[in-house]
Amino acid sequence: MSETTTVLIVDDDEEIRDLLANYLAGFSIQAQAVGDGAAMRSAMAENRFDAIILDLMLPGEDGLSLCRQLRASTDIPIIILTARGESTDRVVGLELGADDYVMKPFDPRELVARIHTILRRTKDGKKREQAADGSDEQWHFEGWTINRLARQLITPQKMVVPLSNAEYRLLSVFIERPHRVLSRDQLMDAARGHNVTAFDRSIDLLVSRLRQKLEEDPKDPKFLKTVRGEGYLFDAKVVR
Repeated sequence: MSETTTVLIVDDDEEIRDLLANYLAGFSIQAQAVGDGAAMRSAMAENRFDAIILDLMLPGEDGLSLCRQLRASTDIPIIILTARGESTDRVVGLELGADDYVMKPFDPRELVARIHTILRRTKDGKKREQAADGSDEQWHFEGWTINRLARQLITPQKMVVPLSNAEYRLLSVFIERPHRVLSRDQLMDAARGHNVTAFDRSIDLLVSRLRQKLEEDPKDPKFLKTVRGEGYLFDAKVVR
């Protein structure tokens, strides 16, 4: 990337923090490294970051708790670091709103590639949305509003619902194709380049997260319906 990217590393291992920050500098990625949640919040209050690299195993507030807090207030891309055997935490991290994960021990080059991929997709998505004409800036369904330029989901009560990048983009795929049954493969193809990890389980996790935010009863969804053996359907009249 031609412009300097800034990331915040949150890891309690000082050696890993220093090694990773030095490595990222070689790819024009400026990194600030902190060791816990309190330091993370202080850093975010003082600086703007393009992404957060968040270790799950932290003293005090663990990474999952911090991920939940971050996603409630910001759509900044989150890449979680997790030990290879922590499959449950990895899934929970994705459910809470993380955009990607890297398993320890990891090759720093893989992390660099994932950072670049996530930020490129985020930038491309914003460009597409900003290129939309005025008639497409806001879409409405059942009292809800999606502001595509601001990338916001607004409730019928005019409250803004925080969405991760992946949640927003998958919801956009559904909004653009209402009343159509979409298989997981179709959803992955439609969202390709939209920050959705290319495996079936990630689509299920994202749908589950969207239901928690959209549905009055996520177990009996009104909008995001499961069509057994086929995929998902967004059941609402969309007005552009």
